[in-house]
Amino acid sequence: MSEPIIVGISGGVDSSVTALELQKKGYEVECVFMKNWDGDDESCSSEEDYKDALLVCDKLNIPLRSVNFSKEYWDSVFKYFLDEYSSNRTPNPDIICNKEVKFKAFLEYALRLGGAKIATGHYAQIKKENGSYLLLKGKDPEKDQSYFLSLLDQNALSKSIFPIGGLQKKEVRKIAENHALINHSKKDSTGICFIGEQKYFKDFLKKYIPEKPGLIKNLDGKICGEHDGLMYYTIGQRKGLGIGGGYGSKELPWFVAEKNVDENILIIAQGHDNPALYNSRLKAKDLHWISGSAPLDNTALHAKIRYRQLDQKCKIISTDKDSYLIEFEQPQFGVTPGQMIVFYDNNICLGGGVIFERK
Repeated sequence: MSEPIIVGISGGVDSSVTALELQKKGYEVECVFMKNWDGDDESCSSEEDYKDALLVCDKLNIPLRSVNFSKEYWDSVFKYFLDEYSSNRTPNPDIICNKEVKFKAFLEYALRLGGAKIATGHYAQIKKENGSYLLLKGKDPEKDQSYFLSLLDQNALSKSIFPIGGLQKKEVRKIAENHALINHSKKDSTGICFIGEQKYFKDFLKKYIPEKPGLIKNLDGKICGEHDGLMYYTIGQRKGLGIGGGYGSKELPWFVAEKNVDENILIIAQGHDNPALYNSRLKAKDLHWISGSAPLDNTALHAKIRYRQLDQKCKIISTDKDSYLIEFEQPQFGVTPGQMIVFYDNNICLGGGVIFERK
């Protein structure tokens, strides 16, 4: 096959095996390492990842080039990230990064290089049916990344390949080991590149957004402690509240139930089954449908409101110009403004939108 494929390689095992699998199938392969963050944060392992990518490409005799998309990332992803946290919402920058950087800026760059398509190491699958491209879940349910690709459009899918989407993670590592790739046992990356592990989150965020301390209260209005800023907390969060077990039943943990922005109060509820932590309805905006149009039947959908959540039965009960009202068959824990709701029809990812209100 002479069709040139440009692989986005990160230095991890998934994108490395992506390049390897395409090479084995006879494609002309070139790899591109994307540098999306120019900060000096110690938590970002970009330099080490590039070295791993270089070693893999040398091993496979595949050309590698590096491209800096930090401006695109800052303008399209990081500004959004800061705006959302400044508004005390909890965004998902990885989904925006896929839409604006990996499957837009990188795709356009790859096409300028002469590539016919791009390939990435995402655990998802693409199927063409009746002239339209479908985004399917990856074969490995523990690694399926269709949730993070829910804002892709027909153009992006038509020019993309996910070679490992039909493999289990253990199979990917075995392939890498069998071909003596240096990163066959490399730990999967977690967190956001410019922050890294969750433990760095607070220190990073306060560099850009001023802290605004306030009170922590329970559902009865009793003061339980103090917080450093509502932006640090997510609906349904359990860890990091700093209140100990001195309130209510000591056997039951505390969770973030609400953020009263007007009064700068963090409201907490005790026990995972507390009704204050559950909602049957939510409002979402900026809905994107991968096919280009909403599904004909809005009453028999499934959706998830966070990554790795099991699909939940739901229906769209009303729409207006700017938003959709969605109702779940079962109340959902920790519905979080700023996060994505992503819709499915069995293993087909239909698209998604941003949650902005709990009902």
